Amino acid sequence: MMRSMYSGVAGLKTHQTKMDVIGNNIANVNTTSFKSQSVTFTDLLYQTTSKASGANATTGRAGTNAKQIGLGAQAGAFSTSITTAGATQTTGNPFDIKITGDAFFIVNDGVSNHFTRDGSFYVDGKGNLAMSSNGYNVMGWQVDESTGTIKKDTVTALRIMSAANMTYEPEATSKGYVSGILDKNESDASTTAGKAVNMSFYDALGYSYTAKFAIHETTTPGAYTVELADILNSEGTSLTDVYKVNDISSIANFGTSYTDTVTDLMTLATGYKYNYDASQASTTDPTAGYSYSKDVDYGQLFSDYSSSLGGLTVKWTPKTIDGTDVSTITGTKAVEAGKKVVMTGTVSVSQSSLENGLDLIYVSADDAADHIPYYYKTSDPTTKMYDQAVFSSTTPPTGVTADQNKTNWAGVLGVDGLDNITFASDGSSVDFVITDTEFTIAKDSTYNANGGSFTQNVTWQEAYGLDTSDTTKTYSYVPAENGKAQVTTKTTYPGNLLVFNTDTGAFSSINNSDSVTLDFNNSVTNLEGTTTSLLNFSDIDIDWSNTNWCNNNGASTISALSGEEGTGLGAGRKLGNMNGVSIDNTGKIYASYDNGMTRLLGQIAVAKFANASGLEKIGENLYDASLNSGEFDGIGVDISADGEGKMNTGCLEMSNVDLSAEFTDMITTQRGFQANSRIITVSDTMLEELINLKR
Repeated sequence: MMRSMYSGVAGLKTHQTKMDVIGNNIANVNTTSFKSQSVTFTDLLYQTTSKASGANATTGRAGTNAKQIGLGAQAGAFSTSITTAGATQTTGNPFDIKITGDAFFIVNDGVSNHFTRDGSFYVDGKGNLAMSSNGYNVMGWQVDESTGTIKKDTVTALRIMSAANMTYEPEATSKGYVSGILDKNESDASTTAGKAVNMSFYDALGYSYTAKFAIHETTTPGAYTVELADILNSEGTSLTDVYKVNDISSIANFGTSYTDTVTDLMTLATGYKYNYDASQASTTDPTAGYSYSKDVDYGQLFSDYSSSLGGLTVKWTPKTIDGTDVSTITGTKAVEAGKKVVMTGTVSVSQSSLENGLDLIYVSADDAADHIPYYYKTSDPTTKMYDQAVFSSTTPPTGVTADQNKTNWAGVLGVDGLDNITFASDGSSVDFVITDTEFTIAKDSTYNANGGSFTQNVTWQEAYGLDTSDTTKTYSYVPAENGKAQVTTKTTYPGNLLVFNTDTGAFSSINNSDSVTLDFNNSVTNLEGTTTSLLNFSDIDIDWSNTNWCNNNGASTISALSGEEGTGLGAGRKLGNMNGVSIDNTGKIYASYDNGMTRLLGQIAVAKFANASGLEKIGENLYDASLNSGEFDGIGVDISADGEGKMNTGCLEMSNVDLSAEFTDMITTQRGFQANSRIITVSDTMLEELINLKR
């Protein structure tokens, strides 16, 4: 009876233990990633009162079983449902991670590694990824700086928001491309400014700039020039102003110059003529012996002509040229610019012009008191202007000298140097002779004694009406018949020659290649002599092969972008500030930046064990490796290595406790406990009856 009581006690203890396990499961029904446990019973050592015997052939007796009495039950094994996943709880927190599979996060308390399925993480004040509940660091692999890939070595704490990770370094633009349609009827390409194409780019410090290119059409169909017009900073200021230089070529160069050559048969411009001196002819120079000139009036011939006429129409006759009397000149005489020519002029003015234009009144000899004709101004009748011939007569005007008479006429007419004044017999006109008036030759000229006229010497370019002020053009010529000439015009365009196939409109080349380079100088020296480094800029290779030339209703779509087409490589970037962190399903942690870049910061490593149920619970949702779980090698594994495991962010793994099963186990455990308690009470009753026998 005492033995049965102790069996009951053992039964009570084992059922109490099972009840403790059930209670712990139910208590952790809402504990993140909690794994439920179960306990199994085993019977205790049996007391053998009679061993088993075998059959006896001699006596003929059969064998008997052993006589054993059990001593109760005990807890045999504790099992953790560690590989059974709990339900998913969505949180929306990007640092909450659920593991799919049988792996464990690795965390460290500063001394040793532990393991958990609890993926509730946060970033602490030092930028470390840590457990929210206890601050243990989440362990993983770092990025190899030389390759930019994960280096799977001994796990270390993942410091994802270090100072170095908070920004993404800027990068200078090194590539660009131009694409789209250059309309064959593009009107801007024929203007001085050209068709504008802009491309934004960055320097190594992250500053942004705009390169302005200009496309000009040439005389060759399908051929254009592309030049660098300017570079502006982010504020729209030209770098020529920033660095205080005259030309953008002091800062950057864009290709070589292109020369367009055109030959036309041209005719002398109106008013020009050519001269040929056969004695100057040359077998090596077809232009030798040719000279060009144009007929000019005195207003074009003399630099000071207009100030010497006084408004009168004068017929001039040369008297001396550079000190040489014209009467001694035969043939032609070259007159250099700046030389002086003394001229004699004659003027004939009608009576009506004198009276109406100069407010003069004519008095005939019949009306004059002294019978000598004269003119006078209505404003001053006492001032009389006579015919100069009267001063050679026997009765000159009383009180008026010949010189005074010339002065009076010169004052009225506004002309110096008057010599003879002659009236017509009826006073209808007055003739004047202007002597020794000096003029200055404006340009090299030739005086022709046969006819007494001047012609002005000109260059052959002027004779054919060519614009020599345009420094981009140079000219050469070969004289032809009747003053014509084959004129070759070479126009030099800065920049690069962009050529399209005129049959298909497809791109052919730019400077015989697919691309050209915007080439920055190493330094720039400003107008004050100060030198500044330009090494913050990178040369930019710009691909033009994706342009074409066709009719697009006058609308060009050609545009330029930084970076390599398709990949975007070499586009450059500004300094980027971190604006987000994400974790993919392999545990790789990426930072995103406001300059469009992403960076791999590390990878969360996991641990796997041969017998995960052998891990020891140490509280706070943590496990430690045991002798029966298998060892952790310090490196861990990639969760995706088996092709099944993964990490899901924004959610957590819930407890895998099944309440229905736990309550069912609670009922059976209660019944077992109740039955074992009855063993003790019945055994007590039997002992009581035994004691009562002595009464």
